[in-house]
Amino acid sequence: MASYNSIHQEGIEKKEPTPLEKHVMFFDINKDGTIYPWETYQGFRKIGSGIFLSIFASIFINAGLSRKTRPGKWPSLLFPIEVKNIKLAKHGSDSGVYDTEGRFVPEKFEEIFRKHARSNGNALTAQELDEMLKANEQPKDSKGRIAALSEWKILYFLCKDKHGLLGKEKVRGVYDGSLFEQMAKEHQSKNCK
Repeated sequence: MASYNSIHQEGIEKKEPTPLEKHVMFFDINKDGTIYPWETYQGFRKIGSGIFLSIFASIFINAGLSRKTRPGKWPSLLFPIEVKNIKLAKHGSDSGVYDTEGRFVPEKFEEIFRKHARSNGNALTAQELDEMLKANEQPKDSKGRIAALSEWKILYFLCKDKHGLLGKEKVRGVYDGSLFEQMAKEHQSKNCK
């Protein structure tokens, strides 16, 4: 059985992706380890996002993360994101659910709901989400605050239920990388009907 940290294949040690890498791998449409803006756009469309949100997200995400995930390389006008280096794009004012290596920290995940999910222990309302974002703000970290706000607001917009609740399992799915695949399947089945 393969360990979490590595898989031995044909004499070559190959690392298993971290949860943070799995989080973004959905958007690597051609599975080459690099995510271009058009792939981010396609990924957002696959999960049911509208054209304008998909365009905004692809520009915002790739422009914001490309340089950070390509250390020592010249900037590219194609704004590629290197999946293997996504841990370098972690920003401040976040929840801390991913550590500096991109690993999932269960205690920090549970803390989100323990501290902020007051009306329903397994979901966040829009107001509770805003309170969480405010609580995570770090001084003089406008870029981190904008990144956290954008990520969480898009997640809330796409995944809240009919009662305006962002469920714990949806949030867990974002962190473990399974939510986007699930959303794509749901969107595809809706389009087939």
